[in-house]
Amino acid sequence: MNKKNSRTILRGQTLSFSRSPFEGDAAGSIDHCEDGAVLIEDGRIIAVGTAAEILKQGKDASVVNHGDGLIMAGFVDPHIHYPQVEIIGSHSPGLVEWLNQHTFPCETKYDDADISRQAAEFFLDQCLANGVTSASVYCTVHPHSVTQFFEAASQRNLCMAAGKVCMDRNAPTELNDSAQSAYDDSKALIERWHGKGRNRYAITPRFALSSSPEQLEALGALWKEHPDVLMQTHLSETQDEIAQVLAAFPGHKSYYEIYESFGLSGPGAIFGHCIHLSDHERKAMSDSGGAIAHCPTSNAFIGSGHFDLAATRRAGPKTPIALASDIGAGTSFSPFATMRAAFEAARHHGNGLHPAEAFWMATCGGAKAMRLDDRIGNLTPGMDADLIVLDLKSTLLIARRVEQANDIHDVLFAQMIMGDERAVKATYVAGSRCRM
Repeated sequence: MNKKNSRTILRGQTLSFSRSPFEGDAAGSIDHCEDGAVLIEDGRIIAVGTAAEILKQGKDASVVNHGDGLIMAGFVDPHIHYPQVEIIGSHSPGLVEWLNQHTFPCETKYDDADISRQAAEFFLDQCLANGVTSASVYCTVHPHSVTQFFEAASQRNLCMAAGKVCMDRNAPTELNDSAQSAYDDSKALIERWHGKGRNRYAITPRFALSSSPEQLEALGALWKEHPDVLMQTHLSETQDEIAQVLAAFPGHKSYYEIYESFGLSGPGAIFGHCIHLSDHERKAMSDSGGAIAHCPTSNAFIGSGHFDLAATRRAGPKTPIALASDIGAGTSFSPFATMRAAFEAARHHGNGLHPAEAFWMATCGGAKAMRLDDRIGNLTPGMDADLIVLDLKSTLLIARRVEQANDIHDVLFAQMIMGDERAVKATYVAGSRCRM
């Protein structure tokens, strides 16, 4: 990673959001400048505007001209498993089979710290190659898997959240912890890593079926002691899962209510999937302040169902909804693949997905879910300079399509439908160019 200059100007097209596209006309939420620039100082965005304005303001700054490349905030992935990189594309009939046949055997190997370190290095390099500059990451049950991850993230100065997976039942013995060890290990990791540099901790019960009531109670108590950390888990991914969870927690009205009852809901809670929520659950989540990580490539691959974005927003309009890859049941690190799959999921329910909505969920939405929307996820002054530059004509097919585009929204739609890793021309972390 190149050492950043104290003051740098990136010149090119610029794109930012003035508001959520879900609040009014989606097209009106985007601020786009064809000849724009970004002034960066000490890893923070100082100013965004036309090239003429910014070049005048930053006369002493070095200038990097990206031509007609599109400068925007880096992508934020709020639900992803770094240990599952090697099992992407592994076949299974459904969710439980996926866990038993692929996930658990893979994660068992992470009792070896060297395997954890090598996987974390590879994972983060893949994130950066795809323009993902921040994520909320599931590690394994082994505490050193978290340490190896944060060490690798710190070397790259990345803003990442991560947590030790906690599960004390319905998993192989070698992957089980206990209510007490889950609390103790997570507490020690919080004290060591949360807020150190750009690292953030996420308390991580895998899902209700793999945690006893005692473990969920212990983790809820831990979150109450450390309310500034995140909490991440899975919720209502498949109908069969919901039935098993409700059977394992008799007396509870719904899957979401189980988490609520143990103090595992509210601002900073990120629930993966949420495909089969009732309207009552959607409203309760909206009222509490929790967020949803929409994982469409994973849902399609596992056959879990199609998340209904429109219905979720109607019943829970205040819930932040972000796009996530869910590697490794998810099939691509590329946010373009995730946006495309989200569009297809919306189509399944008879709805569309405006490109502004897709790009917002892949940037600002993820940052909001992680309670970092004052630091990352948008191209605005005061934010950390975690940026990417997109080549809007990265393939001959996309270039031909873009030549016929009517406006920036048409261009963005072409990217979300046909784009891939090749579209990421450059990646900057806190103002330092780490990939070009």
